[in-house]
Amino acid sequence: MKHRDFDVVVVGGGHAGCEAAHAAARMGSRTALVTLRADTIGVMSCNPAIGGLGKGHLVREIDAMDGLMGRVADYAGIQFRLLNRKKGPAVQGPRAQADRARYRQKMQQEIAETPGLTVMAGEAADLQVSNGKIAGIVLADGCIIAARAVVLTTGTFLRGVIHIGDVSTPGGRVGELPSTKMAQRIESFGLPLGRLKTGTPPRLDGRTIDWGQLEMQPGDDDPRLFSFLATGPVARQISCGITHTNEQTHAIIRENLGLSAMYGGHIEGIGPRYCPSIEDKVVRFADKSSHQIFLEPEGLDDPIVYPNGISTSLPANVQEAYVNSIAGLEKAVITQPGYAIEYDFVDPRALTPALGVRALPGLFLAGQINGTTGYEEAGAQGLVAGLNAARLAAGDEPVHFSRATSYIGVMVDDLVTRGVSEPYRMFTSRAEFRLSLRADNADQRLTPTGRAIGCVGDRRWASFSRKVDALDNVRRRLADQSHTARAIAALGINVNPDKESRSGLEILALSDSSFHHLCLLDPSLADVPPEIQEQIKSDALYAHYVVRQARDVEALRRDEAQAIPVDLDYLAIPGLSTELKQKLTAIRPATIAQAAQVDGMTPSALLLISARVRQTSDTVRGLTA
Repeated sequence: MKHRDFDVVVVGGGHAGCEAAHAAARMGSRTALVTLRADTIGVMSCNPAIGGLGKGHLVREIDAMDGLMGRVADYAGIQFRLLNRKKGPAVQGPRAQADRARYRQKMQQEIAETPGLTVMAGEAADLQVSNGKIAGIVLADGCIIAARAVVLTTGTFLRGVIHIGDVSTPGGRVGELPSTKMAQRIESFGLPLGRLKTGTPPRLDGRTIDWGQLEMQPGDDDPRLFSFLATGPVARQISCGITHTNEQTHAIIRENLGLSAMYGGHIEGIGPRYCPSIEDKVVRFADKSSHQIFLEPEGLDDPIVYPNGISTSLPANVQEAYVNSIAGLEKAVITQPGYAIEYDFVDPRALTPALGVRALPGLFLAGQINGTTGYEEAGAQGLVAGLNAARLAAGDEPVHFSRATSYIGVMVDDLVTRGVSEPYRMFTSRAEFRLSLRADNADQRLTPTGRAIGCVGDRRWASFSRKVDALDNVRRRLADQSHTARAIAALGINVNPDKESRSGLEILALSDSSFHHLCLLDPSLADVPPEIQEQIKSDALYAHYVVRQARDVEALRRDEAQAIPVDLDYLAIPGLSTELKQKLTAIRPATIAQAAQVDGMTPSALLLISARVRQTSDTVRGLTA
């Protein structure tokens, strides 16, 4: 029986495992990454894309802490788009279409080149426990790997079952066996387990798609990358196609709903509400005659196309029929049928804010095992678990991420305090402080913390320090300026020309101003780099709103005990989602604090409810006065 010693062992080579292992090694821990097959490290097992609204913020935060995902996505990115570009920076989200092969190759290279990190191929079959604490793992071949901390990132492999129609086969993903022994071991600790499901669409042969029929969507002309160290795209850039389902598509799906694994009763797990299968869309949105589909190439040299928007668990022959009913896909060939996958997860309320298991010190969980969905959520949890596993191994106190300073903190707090009833996905609306938690300032929020705890390397710190010096220098220059309101108004900015003078920073706080206007007032500012200009404009624009946001959040906390009228009409509250209106009408929470516990509730929705309650109370007082 072989025996190896490490400080930290990470089980699983997916997005959570890679970030956890890399983070632990950056912290100086002797780290082992254990995976069934080394050649699957960094595999994008679902859609070939990184980022999006809320998710892009997480990737920027991982990068700010010197993690991997942003840099790897930038290397693999074949189309970059900034979502919500026409809205404010707080709700903009960077997204990249990725080349699967390039992503996997780059991630494996980064892992292989990380000092102090050893990759070991094997199946983690058991956990070693000594005196009520984790002591390592046991591989299926009997090899014992001793460690002071273990991070489990099992993804969808815990008792995973793949469903295609009425055919169900054990699997963590297509072609790979599930992890049954580890699931049984986790269960033996008495940890609360649940069942979730996710799904994928059929993969298509791009050479059989009639691209000439389709609308094509190019990337941005000025691509926004993920890493704060990036200088520009590395790979050739491409366009994606757009098509739509139609009435014929929906008729085929409706006729065969009973054959779907979900609607046929073969799946007990709950799926992600915000990423529904095409069956769910047809049933839940019966009034819609079509649904958009993005045809996303899986690589520059790969003919396979990922049709984003039609994930399914229908039989393969039904998938073929409905795919061929769609414009541009009449002759499309399916290379791999879509499927649903059902798996075990641990109720994250059993975890500490460091993502450690309360009942078993030294064991950390990250990724889909905690009830989340998405590469970005997994990677961010891997970062948290890896950092804290290393700190535990070194005898240091855990590091916690705050809701006030990071989306990572929002996600972890949501998970460990509320738990999940469906796969958790990050949205900007989940954050009370989203005006200050922008993707553009993730480094200013987190890189100093990362440096202080030892996970940010010299190269990133030097780059960050130069940026901060430049920002401070320009802010001083702008604060020392004074421009008359008449001069400002002459530039076309909406101000009263008879009012007081303003500094450069006060001018940038005006919504219709830009750094270009300042350059007209002071030509010496033309030497300020564009990225510094943009950062300072964003900071100035939100400065007033951030203060008001903090007041709103504090008022909301004071209002938690506020009673909600029994007859409050939630349907009449503008801005509330249809889903929340229905839940609140059915549940009828008695107080704001109870409303906060409603599944799917967000801080912004809670503010709307609180405001309506106050408005209703004021009206009642006025009528009785």
